[in-house]
Amino acid sequence: MKLNKKALGMALGIVWGLIIFIATLWVSAKGGGATLGKLEGFYWGYGIGFWGGIIGMIWGFINGFVSGWLIAYFYNRFAKED
Repeated sequence: MKLNKKALGMALGIVWGLIIFIATLWVSAKGGGATLGKLEGFYWGYGIGFWGGIIGMIWGFINGFVSGWLIAYFYNRFAKED
């Protein structure tokens, strides 16, 4: 069985982007964010707040898409066909 690189990339991109967005809104509403704020070192323009969550969601989608694409690529490359 071969994995579809684009489909896995889209799925992981959407999931990771939404996780970053929801976590940012949650932390922003609770008034914390020291740990989640460390994403500023990885995602340019990210910050704790609504617009930071939007930027984080975009970066999270890109990060998830590339990760999913690479996972499917390497799986297809090394999986044994029956």
